[in-house]
Amino acid sequence: MEITDNRSFPAALDALSGIDFPWDYDEKTDTPAPYNIDYEPYVEFDSPEETNEWIWAWTGNKELNGDAFRVFGKDGTGGLAALWLVRPGRPLTEQPVVFFGSEGETGVVATSLDEFLWLLAGGVGPQEAVEFGSDSGVPHEKLRAVAEKYSAVGPRTPAEVLAAARAEFPGFEETVQSWCR
Repeated sequence: MEITDNRSFPAALDALSGIDFPWDYDEKTDTPAPYNIDYEPYVEFDSPEETNEWIWAWTGNKELNGDAFRVFGKDGTGGLAALWLVRPGRPLTEQPVVFFGSEGETGVVATSLDEFLWLLAGGVGPQEAVEFGSDSGVPHEKLRAVAEKYSAVGPRTPAEVLAAARAEFPGFEETVQSWCR
C-alpha cells in the first residue's frame, strides 16, 4: 500500500484546535459527565519520530513504524486520536479516524474526518465512544458550526457515525492486536 507522507494539517482540525473542550467527571456514577468531551486537539500532527515512538510503545513491536497514522489529538489519560491511512491515494480527510486508549482500548470512531466532525458536534468524543460505548451526547453548538463549515457530508448523529465506522472496519481491534508483542 502506498502511504502518503502528507503532514499538512487539515483546515477542519485547525478549526477544532481553537475550541475549548471542557471536561468533568461524575464520581457518583464513575463516568464522564454527559455534556463533556475529553479531547485535547492538537495544532499539528505528531512528528514521524513521535508517531514511531508511540506505536512502538503501544504495541511493543519495533518492527512497525507509524507511517499509517497521523496523530491529531488526545484525551486526558493519554489516549490518542489519529487518522489511519488505509485508503491508498485518498486525501487525509477521507481516511478513517481511530482511537488508541491509554489502557489498550482501540476502535474506529469515524469513516472520515467529515464524519468525525459530526461525532464531536453530537457531543461524543473518541474516548467516550471507545472506552465508554457512548453513541449519544449533548450537542455542542461550536462543534456543530465547525462540522457545518468543513464537513462535505450532511448532519449525522453520533450513533450513525459510529455504526458506519464499525460496519466498514469491523476487524480494526483484531488488526491492532496482531501488531502487539
